[in-house]
Amino acid sequence: MDMQAIVKTVAPWIGTALTGPLGGMAVQAACSALGLGETTTDALKQAVSGASPEQMLALKQADLEFSARMRELGFAQVKDLEALAVADRKDARAMQVAMRSKIPASLSMMVTGGYFAVLIGMLAGWFHASESQALLLMLGSLSTAWGMVMAFWFGTTAGSAAKTDLLVKK
Repeated sequence: MDMQAIVKTVAPWIGTALTGPLGGMAVQAACSALGLGETTTDALKQAVSGASPEQMLALKQADLEFSARMRELGFAQVKDLEALAVADRKDARAMQVAMRSKIPASLSMMVTGGYFAVLIGMLAGWFHASESQALLLMLGSLSTAWGMVMAFWFGTTAGSAAKTDLLVKK
């Protein structure tokens, strides 16, 4: 089970907000609840994988506070946050269709090139991850960014759409 699924199970508001435009607020709330000094998704992943029951309870409490804050901002339920994330991705894709900017494609190629360059360098022995925390941090950031690049260009629901089509045809 991945970090987001775990967080979403314990703290549905925070877990849902993690991948949307309010992700920074969600990461900050979760990291604060878990007592982390660093507020990054990598730190959150590591903390959730070894969280104690007390920390999970603190995360649940933070979710209650986060949900109250989200209601103040006009989000009545978790589905509103999901809709916001979907609309955010849809708007980004629509902008790309309308503007035909070369920037998203250029950034996507740089992230993909950097990600695979670091992986190949580690596999070939040119980079030694055990000797460099900066390299591990860069690889974690590039991994996250590459996932976002793939989601931007190919969507995150392509498999779901194919499944729905198969069910309709049946």
